Amino acid sequence: MRDRILVVCPECNAGNRLPSERLAENPSCGRCHKSIFTGHPVSLDEIRFNRLMQHPDLPLLIDCWAPWCGPCQMMAPHFEAACVDLEPQVRLAKINTEEQPGLGARLSIRSIPTLILFAEGKEVARQSGAMGAADIVRWTRAQLNQQR
Repeated sequence: MRDRILVVCPECNAGNRLPSERLAENPSCGRCHKSIFTGHPVSLDEIRFNRLMQHPDLPLLIDCWAPWCGPCQMMAPHFEAACVDLEPQVRLAKINTEEQPGLGARLSIRSIPTLILFAEGKEVARQSGAMGAADIVRWTRAQLNQQR
C-alpha cells in the first residue's frame, strides 16, 4: 500500500488524502467531517461508483443484491459483519440492482447475490452465491493476496 492514499468519503464523495498507516484511526472527511469508515457498507449509485473507480487506492468489494432475493437477504448481515473485519483495508459497498439496473447491466450481473472485488480500479474476482461473514473475509483476502 502507498504511503498516502486517496479515500472517497461515503457521505459527500469528497476525496481525502490520508497516510496509509493512519487509516485505522477512524479518520474524518475534510469536507463534511463525518467518519470515512463507518463499519457499514456504502450504498452505490452510478455517481458514487464512478467516483470510487476514479480513485481506486483502496480495494472495493461490492455486493450486488435485490430486495426480493432470499439468499441476498440471508447474506446481508454477513456482508455487514465482514465490513468490520475488512475496513479500512477494503471499502465495502452494496448495489441494489433493482434501484440501479444500469449499474447492474454495466457490471454484467447475471445472478444475485454476486460479490465483485476491484483492486486498482480493475475487477480482479467475482463470486456468485450467498456466503457467511468468515467466508467473505477469507475469499476477499485470498483474492487480494493473489494480486500482490
